[in-house]
Amino acid sequence: MHAVNRHLSTFAALMALIASSLSMATSAQMTMQVGSPSQNITTIYLDPVNGKTVDELVALALSNNGEVAAMRKEAEAGEALVKQAALRVNPSVAINGARQLGGTDNNVMIQGEQPLELGGRRPARIRVAQQDLEIRKQAVAERERQLAADVRSKFGEALAAATKLKFADDVIDMEKVMFELVAARVTEGRTPPLEQNMESVELNRMRAERETAEGVVEMRMFELRNLVGMNPDEPLRLRGDFAALLGIIPPQDIATERALQLRPDIVGARAVEQLQAARIAQAKTEGKIDADLMLGYQRMHSGFPLLGVEQSTGALLPIDSKFHFFTFGVRLNLPVANRNQGTIEAATLEGDAARERREFGELTVKREIASAYARYNRALRAMEIYRVGVRDQAAANVDVVRQTYDLGSKTLIDYIGEHHRYMATENGFIDAELEAYLARVDILRATYAAELLNK
Repeated sequence: MHAVNRHLSTFAALMALIASSLSMATSAQMTMQVGSPSQNITTIYLDPVNGKTVDELVALALSNNGEVAAMRKEAEAGEALVKQAALRVNPSVAINGARQLGGTDNNVMIQGEQPLELGGRRPARIRVAQQDLEIRKQAVAERERQLAADVRSKFGEALAAATKLKFADDVIDMEKVMFELVAARVTEGRTPPLEQNMESVELNRMRAERETAEGVVEMRMFELRNLVGMNPDEPLRLRGDFAALLGIIPPQDIATERALQLRPDIVGARAVEQLQAARIAQAKTEGKIDADLMLGYQRMHSGFPLLGVEQSTGALLPIDSKFHFFTFGVRLNLPVANRNQGTIEAATLEGDAARERREFGELTVKREIASAYARYNRALRAMEIYRVGVRDQAAANVDVVRQTYDLGSKTLIDYIGEHHRYMATENGFIDAELEAYLARVDILRATYAAELLNK
């Protein structure tokens, strides 16, 4: 009797478990149907016809970026300073007068003074202004170099995120078919309801990951809009693929030589070095003798309270005369104690600092180029391994496991595990493409390639 009761209890528990599983499966199926997305929205971010290419976005950024526009204004200000430095020093005019207290004597003098700027003071001043202008121009070019590279990098990140989102949509569509297949097997009684619950969990997990992936795309697109000077609410779609963006790069030695000659930060460092040399020359020039040329006119009225005799007529006349003088002279500035010794010493030290900074910059350029080429070569190898030896095999494995599951040779857990590996493979391939693209952008940035700025 006790044995019969135990069997009845076990049977009742088993029936309750089956009923619970069926209820969960029905609920999950209803959840899947209600929560299914109505449309594929990856077209919001990608447009193979009317989307913006990376070159178009670079051009847009160079024309719209506020920081670059401000630096260009500063360069224009440098041109005005060169114009100012070329102007000669204005002459000065002094008017002096004197009058005798209690008398009639007076004196008026007008004197003009023109600094001569001896010793090449004006050419030295012009050279300093020209070197300062060159530094401003190279600063603009350097900011353009960094901005163009940032736009290209951010374009690649946004493109990779959008590609992953599109792949997530494709995977979800495939998984819906799998869910319907499992639901049909459950309905037919060929598969326990637990497998439908497992597939429901898997599909919902993919949808949750897709929401996270779309958030990444939105964030990258906002960052890209900011770089190119667009408002956050302006529409932006991308056009391009990594296969077309991974073009040929020049040999490393040629690229290094070009970078050392043309990269704006190195050219700007040389301009700073030349600026310090110009300041040394200016300080030495200003420590030499200088002179001011003076020319003037003086009118003097003088008289005495006495009467004098006119020689021709013998008449008595007041003693009163007016005198006119032409004055001239030279004022010399003699560098006796102050010959700009401190200024020359400071400029010399700053010149040494500029030279050391330029030499370190050249070493940094070589390191950046070597690092970028090493990164690019490794990324290309990784991408090629994915393309040749991983992707096709992973897709084939999923198909085989799915077919064997349909035949009953494999379990749903086997299919889910293989499907995870397939998704990881595809996302890994997209990451490898992005890594190769970013490494190539680093090469363009480090070598200051013409392609970087669409030149």
